[in-house]
Amino acid sequence: MAEQGMRTILGFDFGKKSIGCAIGQEITGTANPLNAIKAKDGIPQWSDIEKLLKEWQPQLVVVGLPLNMDGTEQQLTKDAKKFGNRIHGRFGVQVEFQDERLTTADAKEQLFAAGGYRNLSKGNVDSQSAVLIIESFFEASYQ
Repeated sequence: MAEQGMRTILGFDFGKKSIGCAIGQEITGTANPLNAIKAKDGIPQWSDIEKLLKEWQPQLVVVGLPLNMDGTEQQLTKDAKKFGNRIHGRFGVQVEFQDERLTTADAKEQLFAAGGYRNLSKGNVDSQSAVLIIESFFEASYQ
């Protein structure tokens, strides 16, 4: 297993219809978007998750926690925790959770700046949010 600071991290922006995905490298502190995964009521095709895990072989999975602005939990927070716990249970990979407040707004802003409205598809926004979740995890880990 790679030591902390050298790990590959797979990040997810959990959603009921779409789950954003990104891959990050601790050594650079950066992440890149991957294709979003479709979900039905928050449940993905688990084979899609398995493919990502096999392809990237991350040492850690980070799932964004959609908290209310005051930091309290909502139903989607519980659903995101269940999703992360299922990844751990099914695949045995370590899972951590990261506050994702405002990542969607930041993701839309970045994508619009890079390519205008055409760049704001749901999958693009969700995967860019996953990038921001990983990068905020890096920032919180190394302060």
